[in-house]
Amino acid sequence: MDTLLEPSFKFIFLRSNFLIMSNSSRYPVVMLVDDNELDNFINKKLIENENFASEVIVQISAQSALDELKKRASGSTALPNIIFLDIMMPHMDGFGFLEEFGKLDEKIRNSCRVIMLSTSESFKDLNKANQNKYVSKFLNKPLNKAVLEAINV
Repeated sequence: MDTLLEPSFKFIFLRSNFLIMSNSSRYPVVMLVDDNELDNFINKKLIENENFASEVIVQISAQSALDELKKRASGSTALPNIIFLDIMMPHMDGFGFLEEFGKLDEKIRNSCRVIMLSTSESFKDLNKANQNKYVSKFLNKPLNKAVLEAINV
């Protein structure tokens, strides 16, 4: 079944990119970092449909996101303008990502704005996020049209 879905998903992705590129997007590139693939799928479709970004990079772990940022910084591929970062992930959570993000090259840190996403309404998480110099905003999941329209980083 996966093989049947994958080609049609790629077709939709390519078709969406074509449609988005023909319009003006608010941001050239954004990255979603979340271990929940359903959340990634929904958020990616919302970002594409609302013409929020021309390219949406999806990473399902903090480490793979860090690796992708390093790869893009050393090549000719654009870095994301915004990173939507989930807090709760296995192995390395969003705060672990931020700690490693702080060690990355200045070019990466200055190019990317981090928006933390969470289903948690924990004041501890909110305070910790607000105290981190790399976090531009803290938003509750799920993303929606009104939230995307209000983002200005």
